[in-house]
Amino acid sequence: MSIPRITIAQAQHHVGELVSIPGWLYNLRKSGKIAFPILRDGSGLMQCVAVKAQLPEALFEDIKGLTQESSIIVTGRIRAEERAQGGFEMDVEQLEIVQRVPETEPYPITPKDHGIEFLMDHRHLWLRSRRQTAIAKIRHEVIKGIRDFFDGNGFTLVDTPIFTPAACEGTSTLFEVDYFEDEKVYLTQSGQLYNEANAMALGKVYCFGPTFRAEKSKTRRHLTEFWMVEPEMAYADLEDVKKLAEGLICFVVDRVLNNRNAELKVLERDISKLESIKAPFNRMTYDDSVKILQERGSEIQWGGDFGNADETLLTQDMDKPVLVDRFPASFKAFYFQPAPEREDVVLGVDVIAPEGYGEIIGGGQRIHDLELLKKRLHDHQLPEEAFNWYLDLRRYGSVPHGGFGMGVERFTAWMCGTEHIRETIAYPRMLYRTRP
Repeated sequence: MSIPRITIAQAQHHVGELVSIPGWLYNLRKSGKIAFPILRDGSGLMQCVAVKAQLPEALFEDIKGLTQESSIIVTGRIRAEERAQGGFEMDVEQLEIVQRVPETEPYPITPKDHGIEFLMDHRHLWLRSRRQTAIAKIRHEVIKGIRDFFDGNGFTLVDTPIFTPAACEGTSTLFEVDYFEDEKVYLTQSGQLYNEANAMALGKVYCFGPTFRAEKSKTRRHLTEFWMVEPEMAYADLEDVKKLAEGLICFVVDRVLNNRNAELKVLERDISKLESIKAPFNRMTYDDSVKILQERGSEIQWGGDFGNADETLLTQDMDKPVLVDRFPASFKAFYFQPAPEREDVVLGVDVIAPEGYGEIIGGGQRIHDLELLKKRLHDHQLPEEAFNWYLDLRRYGSVPHGGFGMGVERFTAWMCGTEHIRETIAYPRMLYRTRP
């Protein structure tokens, strides 16, 4: 009779049974007659109990000599143990060493404290830690929640290109790439323009993939490569965009709270902060937000974009996000629809998270008038010929439409309560980091 192989997460279904669990040695405690190898397998941690009197002497000595992160397959009986992490332990009967990490070249990340640069240099190994696996699983839950939300609300996923011949907002923050026959293209900073075309075909669409920003920023909120989801809707105005953003955030927060409670505990996240995220969110205009910021000591003047400190200051007394709309046209992209009541502001909206996490969503209503869009391209000194296909959307069946972009890493950082965005993606790319 073969011994079933299970994961640590499945242990609850095998109490009293003889099973095998493959994994790695996370830690080892030992005394003269008993050893406690802690096994990890990606699904959790399990304490195993090896008793000298119940095992061959050579096997017990092998267990006592295990080194951190050695790969092993442990066989034994599962039993319930309330005091153990996860509520279960395994009594060891057999243990196979797949690869023993040599003592002469030990695993570099030991239980002691390490500096962040050391950990980032060893990111490929740091990912094995409890904290990093918890963040990875929460990120997974965020992504799954995003997809389920849009899939369940009539949106169609349509992929947009990574190589683009033109920029959404000019080329100053784009990575230029040599293409065939001396042609220059750019790594995408947004799938929005293509997504607008997709919406004219399918009504409600979203794209989801990597985006690239060549901003020389070193803040805790910025990466040069990150993942973004971008919905776009035909026959939609600014209020439709706001409602969609609010609904998405509430849906994903609930998914994280319901499905990743164990990971939030590992991160010591204050879940009461997340439980406060309920609709309706706070709402205000840019005009009102500038007045509030000035009253709180910010030096911002009307017409200036929010800095990180401004976003934090604005939400200091809030327990849920705020939607700020009607931004000055002067610093917004060419495609934003002007507000009907005044041309100096546009129908754009930023969703700013509390707790200092800043803007997590940016979007709004797009210009649907052909001549106005041409004028805005000219005002922004962008070549009309590069956007001729985009102008076609206003020539053939143009309708009011809108959408937004949400960065996965910023949202995940907020869910996890992490100080820096670099921990929310497996291999972060930042201004001075491209390895490992």
